[in-house]
Amino acid sequence: MSGSSTASGAKNAKRALKFGKTYVVGPKGKHQATVVWLHGLGDEGSSWAELLETLPLPNIKWICPTAPSQAVTFFGGFPSTAWCDVTDLSEDAKEDLEGLDASAAYVASLLSAEPPDIKVGVGGFSMGAAAALYSATCFVHGKYGNGNPYDAKLSAVIGLSGWLPCSKSLSNKVEGDEAARRAASLPILLCHGRGDDVVRFKFGEKSSQKLSSCGFQDCTFKAYTALGHYTLPEELNEVAAWISSKLSLEGPQS
Repeated sequence: MSGSSTASGAKNAKRALKFGKTYVVGPKGKHQATVVWLHGLGDEGSSWAELLETLPLPNIKWICPTAPSQAVTFFGGFPSTAWCDVTDLSEDAKEDLEGLDASAAYVASLLSAEPPDIKVGVGGFSMGAAAALYSATCFVHGKYGNGNPYDAKLSAVIGLSGWLPCSKSLSNKVEGDEAARRAASLPILLCHGRGDDVVRFKFGEKSSQKLSSCGFQDCTFKAYTALGHYTLPEELNEVAAWISSKLSLEGPQS
């Protein structure tokens, strides 16, 4: 399954972005939740679909899309699968709002077909984590960066080895009673390795601190001493336990 983003958040995009193949891992038990999982820069959905299928979460449907292939400034303009353009990994890097909006809109479009009684969430690794956290801020704000309404109702957000895009303007998105309520009640799990030499540990730590200071009261940050820019069974087990708890999933025998 593949297609171009046509969701409301991206319909005014200036550049055409064609998303790649989407891989779906169906629930092995009673379907209670659906999570869109976003891969890292240069990867594709299949690698994470294979990994997520091994988790002891029989009640979750995983949707693992593949990002569009586009020029990435960080790679000298060479094309790569990417959820947005990235110039460099620094706090002053220029944000690709158009790309972030398009990716958030694509996530919302993938979740829009889920039954109303199914809880939905988004997670990701590295750049995928950044895109997932941007989706979280769109949900809280009620709209994309371009002003179009954001309709998905997220119940959980996970970011592994990533960072928070547009952190400097986050406080503006949490203004108002409804936005504050959404921020306070949205569970977020961030995990980061102290040995990460690609997305430095400090970016993950500062992202968590920024979310907490802006009213995200259910934000958990897990640090892993020996972890680099990859994932470990210990970390994935933590993710599985957290999702099961936050989404009140039934046990493996359901």
